[in-house]
Amino acid sequence: MSGNSFGAADGAAVATGNPAGGAAAEAAGGAVLRPHAEESFAAELAALAAADDRPRPERWRLSPWAVATYLLGGTLADGTVITPKYVGPRRIVEVAVTTLATDRALLLLGVPGTAKTWVSEHLAAAVSGDSTLLVQGTAGTPEEAIRYGWNYAQLLANGPSREALVPSPVMRAMAQGMTARVEELTRIPADVQDSLITVLSEKTLPVPELGQEVQAVRGFNLIATANDRDRGVNELSSALRRRFNTVVLPLPATPEEEVDIVSRRVGQIGRSLDLPAGPEGMDEIRRVVTVFRELRSGLTADGRTKLKSPSGTLSTAEAISVVTNGLALATHFGDGVLRSGDVAAGILGAVVRDPAADRVVWQEYLDTVVRERDGWKDFYRACREVSA
Repeated sequence: MSGNSFGAADGAAVATGNPAGGAAAEAAGGAVLRPHAEESFAAELAALAAADDRPRPERWRLSPWAVATYLLGGTLADGTVITPKYVGPRRIVEVAVTTLATDRALLLLGVPGTAKTWVSEHLAAAVSGDSTLLVQGTAGTPEEAIRYGWNYAQLLANGPSREALVPSPVMRAMAQGMTARVEELTRIPADVQDSLITVLSEKTLPVPELGQEVQAVRGFNLIATANDRDRGVNELSSALRRRFNTVVLPLPATPEEEVDIVSRRVGQIGRSLDLPAGPEGMDEIRRVVTVFRELRSGLTADGRTKLKSPSGTLSTAEAISVVTNGLALATHFGDGVLRSGDVAAGILGAVVRDPAADRVVWQEYLDTVVRERDGWKDFYRACREVSA
């Protein structure tokens, strides 16, 4: 059986999955809390498709140039503004997009909080119009999640058959010529990881129980993400690693870049939660970013004082979480303006993961750096209060 023979039934599942979920949410009386990228940015994707006159790989919704523009932002000829989804080196995005147009899979590697999942989702949305063909990697991810499973009621009643087979997201992507995603690849047991080797090298997924196989349709590719702090958990075999082109996503290069990322994401999350976002909160966002950058680098921003670093990563994603939580506190238990007292507890929770060692690092940072910094007295007092 060819790959196309699996496509009709699976394509219906892909096409109807998201609208059905949206309809259910509407019936329940509210909008989806976090729409998929292709839903949140549908207008931008449509504008790019209408303006895109460049060559597109087969079954791609946009050309590689338009996909990069969608991620990095820009202004189209008709004045449509495309908001940036990723703030970072342009070349990284170009290499990632180009990889998906080749026969090699893409591995996004980086420390926690470098937007690997975010970039993966938006790449799939721009290339295939569907970011939901997802395998979430965990220590318990079975081989069936990558290959296929069975409807055991039908299997016991009628034996192995096409109707009893339950395709994985990877199999569905192969049959439809779409982009599949595997999150936290190095969390998956090594023997399960290696079930991807035939898929990525031969572009084929055998189904020996039926004496058949699924062959990937043109347009199929796979994006995997991995946390480089997980090295040694379930490292990729050399055979599997050769099937990927690895792109390392770095931490934001400058404080201004990180502040921009945090403020944008907090604004997006805040709108979905009906939280106000105003310029009054920018000072606190800059403080959170400054604290996180100094502690993770082990050096103050002016380069004069060396610092001890805590055990946590203090990533950009954690900064976004701290500020969002602070904004919720300001909204529901304050006057709606983000202040030092709203973010202090969140910072403490992010920094002090090891109650013994990290608390010493935090107290030393407060007393030697924050207390002496001009304009940070209110921040120092708020942090001391929650740290007592």
